[in-house]
Amino acid sequence: MPKSAGRSGASHAMTVNETILAMIRPKPDLNLVAGEPADAVAAAQACVDAPDGIGSITSYATEVALPSTGTWRNPGVGCAWADTVLTAPEAGLPLLFIEADNCTEDTGKIAVKFDKYMRHFHRKVKDTDGQEKPMWRTRWSAPNPQWGQALHPPVLLVFHQVGKRTALTQMERVAELTREHWQGDWISWGGFHSYDGKMPIVETTLELLREHGPAGPAFRRFGRKDRQNLWDAIGNPSRDAALARRDEDARRRNAQEAAEREAQRPVCSDCGTKFTDDRWNDSIRVNWGRGDSHAHPCRDCKTRALEAEWQAEQAERERQEAEAAQASKAGGWLGRWRS
Repeated sequence: MPKSAGRSGASHAMTVNETILAMIRPKPDLNLVAGEPADAVAAAQACVDAPDGIGSITSYATEVALPSTGTWRNPGVGCAWADTVLTAPEAGLPLLFIEADNCTEDTGKIAVKFDKYMRHFHRKVKDTDGQEKPMWRTRWSAPNPQWGQALHPPVLLVFHQVGKRTALTQMERVAELTREHWQGDWISWGGFHSYDGKMPIVETTLELLREHGPAGPAFRRFGRKDRQNLWDAIGNPSRDAALARRDEDARRRNAQEAAEREAQRPVCSDCGTKFTDDRWNDSIRVNWGRGDSHAHPCRDCKTRALEAEWQAEQAERERQEAEAAQASKAGGWLGRWRS
């Protein structure tokens, strides 16, 4: 029965299995092909040398309910059922939904499934901590949303040319019917799209996936022209590059401003030491309309200067007091002599 189902009655299930294998790209044991014909050994070696796939068989789950009503255990009628769910945070893919199409299904039905995906992504429930959050986040982990990147989980759509519809036609039609879910907003200052609140939808064919694997140029995100590896297709390299350029420009600008300020930093008129920021601010601070009487020495030299002035003033006072005392004493002797 399983063989019969695989040959005729379960073509979609077999495509899902083939997709998972193409994603994992299991490596053959070269010891098992020792002594086999050279072309077999070469093919096995090429497979071993090819880029790794993603995860293991335990990283993938099939026929997973995404309830827009009901619960995880008892999903409501009409919810989406994901063909495959990949969780591979160790590979930089904490969560990826995968849909397979044998080019036999009507594109309208495929588009409706993405509507159901979005209904699930928008649904919020209370988590165990009592905080309300998107329902999918209560089951799977994913990076917290950031500005311009508050994305819904990505979906990979894999077409297998089995039916009479062409894969290219299926891709183009599904992209058009689901535009509201994936189309980003153009950010003119940076030359990239912002996909805030959108669902990344990426397409490929089973043939391309088998040939290149996840690390190869087998994937095209709806709205883009070129094929990329899976991570770039799901991500936003143009945005990352634009923000990196902006950060670098800001760093250079700050460095230039710091250099210009440093060139204006005063030095001590006594010892030649550069002023600290605090001393610089003190030297130009005006209190009650009066500036710093010692604006040019550094703090240590100013302290020594003030101490020297105080000591000089103290010595002057003592000198004056001594002279006054001496004059008073002399006046007393003169008075007694005259009398």
